[in-house]
Amino acid sequence: RRPWAELVDRSAFSKPESFSDALVRVRKNYSYFRVNYLSVIGLILAFSLLSHPFSLLLLLGLLCSWIFLYLFRPADQPLILFGRTFSDRETLGFLIIFSVFVVFLTTVGSLLISALMVGVGLVCAHGAFRAPEDLFLDEQEQVSTGFLSFLGGAATNAAVAAAPAVAARV
Repeated sequence: RRPWAELVDRSAFSKPESFSDALVRVRKNYSYFRVNYLSVIGLILAFSLLSHPFSLLLLLGLLCSWIFLYLFRPADQPLILFGRTFSDRETLGFLIIFSVFVVFLTTVGSLLISALMVGVGLVCAHGAFRAPEDLFLDEQEQVSTGFLSFLGGAATNAAVAAAPAVAARV
């Protein structure tokens, strides 16, 4: 996390010269202020859910149903409701259908998507208008591709550290 005063420093804002300059600024600012930007998006999501308590209650009900019916239920005991025994596959299917219903057929999905869009738009606007020349970028920009690219160098460093141990066992 970078200091918030550095994030909102008014002297560092300027209009980008072109669209490509704005994209370069967004990339550099995102790599520098990543945790701050994710915190801003998280706060926007939290505020939007707190301002719509019905959606928050639906999401909490969905979370509780997943926790009690699937995650914390003993694996050796089947789910029995109203005298009927449900297999793990039936329970999982019900929870997936219930999740799709809650997220896509109620206002929860539109609320989450709109809050994410507002957060990403705010982050992109900040990243485009903040000049990254005064930022001390001590790490080289890494090529971020693949499924776990959001972890940055942590996954690569862990894989490199584990490679000698795996090779020694073989």
